Amino acid sequence: MQLHISPSMRSITISSSSSNGFIDFMKIKVAARHISYRTLFHTILILAFLLPFVFILTALVTLEGVNKCSSFDCLGRRLGPRLLGRSDDSARLVKDLYKILNQVNNEEIPDGLKFPGSFNKLVSEMKNNHYDAKTFAFMLRAMMEKFEREIRESKFSELMNKHFAASSIPKSIHCLSLRLTDEYSSNAHARKQLPSPELLPILSDNSYYHFVLSTDNILAASVVVNSAVQSSLRPEKIVFHVITDKKTYAGMHSWFALNPVFPAIVEVKGVHQFDWLTRENVPVIEAVENHNGIRNYYHGNHIAGANLSTTTPRMFASKLQSRSPKYISLLNHLRIYLPELFPNLDKVVFLDDDVVIQRDLSPLWEIDLEGKVNGAVETCKGEDEWVMSKHFKNYFNFSHPLIQKHLDPDECAWAYGMNIFDLRAWRRTNIRETYHSWLKENLKSNLTMWKLGTLPPALIAFKGHIHPIDSTWHMLGLGYQNNTNIEDLKRAAVIHYNGQSKPWLEIGFEHLRPFWTKHINYSNDFIRNCHILES
Repeated sequence: MQLHISPSMRSITISSSSSNGFIDFMKIKVAARHISYRTLFHTILILAFLLPFVFILTALVTLEGVNKCSSFDCLGRRLGPRLLGRSDDSARLVKDLYKILNQVNNEEIPDGLKFPGSFNKLVSEMKNNHYDAKTFAFMLRAMMEKFEREIRESKFSELMNKHFAASSIPKSIHCLSLRLTDEYSSNAHARKQLPSPELLPILSDNSYYHFVLSTDNILAASVVVNSAVQSSLRPEKIVFHVITDKKTYAGMHSWFALNPVFPAIVEVKGVHQFDWLTRENVPVIEAVENHNGIRNYYHGNHIAGANLSTTTPRMFASKLQSRSPKYISLLNHLRIYLPELFPNLDKVVFLDDDVVIQRDLSPLWEIDLEGKVNGAVETCKGEDEWVMSKHFKNYFNFSHPLIQKHLDPDECAWAYGMNIFDLRAWRRTNIRETYHSWLKENLKSNLTMWKLGTLPPALIAFKGHIHPIDSTWHMLGLGYQNNTNIEDLKRAAVIHYNGQSKPWLEIGFEHLRPFWTKHINYSNDFIRNCHILES
């Protein structure tokens, strides 16, 4: 039997052949077509476009558990919203979860709520106890708050340990001081006069470049002096005046007597060798060193009275740094007495012991300070927003009436560590008296006017006497942040490891330490025998 459809689709002919050779056929006429070829083509095209999407959606629904549906009605309820672009059950569940979380966030955690110590245990308890969503949210919140408290406590403990590490003397540096002190008593070469008698007139010769360094750290002093001499274009014109305390004097003298930095000249003096430094001339400093309340503040319990729940780790770190015992050391205040300690000098560069000199500093003596006393780098402008964003408000308590009356919170601060001082101009001012006066006021106010060391009173005392110098002369921050720009560091004339992470400490930043350690002679017997830290 054969079936034949006419091209016009208007008739169907059915034919068959019998065994006797006759052919039977039947012709059927159909109604006139009402669908054009174009319509049929478009219909097929649309179906071809939709069917893959229907297939994919069906597969997704099946994967989500629609295979449990027992009827087309169930499948339709699942597929319908997707095909119509409407939200499904998952979106509704998310909204319900947000609602529960907001509710839990505004309520107190129930007393006696027991929560697991890990996420895996939480999931296990959820399966076993069939907690509702609200209970789950409370347990999750309690766990997160517990972990946040532990992280904060851990951070504060880290900061305390770092503070103690920064305030202590490393065993190797203590060893160096003891060995050199012993050498001073047993070796005549270690006791030789510094400088030799024929060079003494140079100590007050203003045609030389005079540097002043006040420190009790022998290793740090050696790095400052070595780096300055190695970086100088005219080292034969350099004179270093190293001032130290009585207990370190013998060791400091031994070091520079046994390790001369020819052709530069080094003088080592102890504070006990300056006739001018008497109790009558430095009464405020004497009071600071012996005041019981002050000593307790700097050497006592640093946690007592601190509200750690409202204090950020960064604020706490700043408070700890301000309580470093070095801030009540006379060596740290000596720079305010430079005109009296060196009455025959006209201009000096004062250096902190945590700096490294990378460039010739002789051009500093050529800078015209325009009658000002202190040539310093301002710290309120620069690309580094953390280091170079310091104003008076960062150092003073402007809720104190005296501070509020006399100071501007937005006034630009400047840096200690590398300063060019015009001593002739200084002697015509009352800077030292102003410094003493404000120190007394802060003592009367129980240290409520400022907390941080010697810079705040200097900011007041030198007010109106500052001449800003280019920031490339002095780069700060290497002791409290590890993201220092290395290219900027290499271009700086002086780099300053101000902060807790000193390069001679194990807590120093590893990638910044080599700029300091390269000025240490590790073949030196004293350095080697004391196992000085090497990068």
